[in-house]
Amino acid sequence: MTRTLRFSVFLISALLLVYAALSGCAKKDDGSIAIWEQMDPEEQKLLDARLAAFQASHPGVEVTRLHFETELLRTQFQTAGLAGGGPCLVFGPSDQIGPMSTMKLIRPLNELLGEEFLSTFVEGSLDTLNGLVYAVPDQVGNHLALVYNKKYVKDAPANTNELIAVARKNTVDENGDGVADRYGLVFNAVEPFWLVPFLGGYGGWIMDARSGPTLDSPAMVKALGFVRDLRVKHAVLPKECDYQQAETLFKEGKAAMIINGPWSWGGYIGAGIDVGVAPIPRVSETGLWPSPMVSSKGYSVNVHCPKEKLPVVKELLDFLTSDENQLESARKIKMLPARRTAVDALGSIGDPFLESSLAQVRLGRRMPVVPEMRAIWDSMRPAFQNVLNGETDPETAAAEMQKAAVESIAKMKE
Repeated sequence: MTRTLRFSVFLISALLLVYAALSGCAKKDDGSIAIWEQMDPEEQKLLDARLAAFQASHPGVEVTRLHFETELLRTQFQTAGLAGGGPCLVFGPSDQIGPMSTMKLIRPLNELLGEEFLSTFVEGSLDTLNGLVYAVPDQVGNHLALVYNKKYVKDAPANTNELIAVARKNTVDENGDGVADRYGLVFNAVEPFWLVPFLGGYGGWIMDARSGPTLDSPAMVKALGFVRDLRVKHAVLPKECDYQQAETLFKEGKAAMIINGPWSWGGYIGAGIDVGVAPIPRVSETGLWPSPMVSSKGYSVNVHCPKEKLPVVKELLDFLTSDENQLESARKIKMLPARRTAVDALGSIGDPFLESSLAQVRLGRRMPVVPEMRAIWDSMRPAFQNVLNGETDPETAAAEMQKAAVESIAKMKE
């Protein structure tokens, strides 16, 4: 890394920390409430409209929103929270609950919101630790599924052999320069969240019942090999493919299929693509369905949020997670609601996307919210990338993941 680049990274981090301090809800009560989130652009648009509506009905209350990518959100919130600042509300997937609650950065919500309010959510949408609720969900799922462009793919493939065949057929070099102008399949091949479904399809999982890592397994070796082959052997996945590149390729019609979650589907429709959604195809070798992680996404309350602001925060949470808003998200961006009455009303929408999404949820597995989950993600990421980059083999990578996870969890518990 060059001196200039190092300085730039340092400067950006410093500026973010300054913002964290300035927006900290531990400052004087000025009537403002800050939200930090990692939402998809379509979610952000809906949130902005809802915040405007809330502020219109609450004169003197200002609600601000700041967007971060998922990993940066975690680190910036933890840094700000440990310094006694940060936003009043942080929005994200349920796996951030474990480390944030362990570090005592977020407030248990049972007393603040009351059991009557919490009982309005569907079973399983409220992830708890030691019987305490730490986040209020505005959606259930946050899961991956197969999305296909009907211009290129008429029917969803039924198994991974068909998936590869369809992807190879739709990987096309139109101008003969040796570089594909359209790919058969794209997804975020940087984050292990996209590896986990195939791990389940080969009969594996990331941890045991005692939250111990189970990464060095034959299933992990097979899953790593399968994703590597998509890129190297079958050449249907771009050599460099992160989240943004996969999104861009699919939205521009330069990818026939993508593996992504319901937060993204509304954007594809808005881009004018005729899309279909289906469960990720069965693994041909095992006959098992891939098992993407299923979780909720929602709002947690910073422990440093001043007590004077908590009544308004409670009203805001009730508003943002209301039946009306959750059903609007279901209609516009295909999010499955978390409120019981909103779920009961889904049938009246008659949306095939939501039906396919529910089918995928039933094949998935709940994402653990234990603190060990953070260590497992961090341990999987570099080894996964090394396999795809050709720097190591699946067997070595699986062993490296396990070793790193065991050491990281042991250190975390010191």
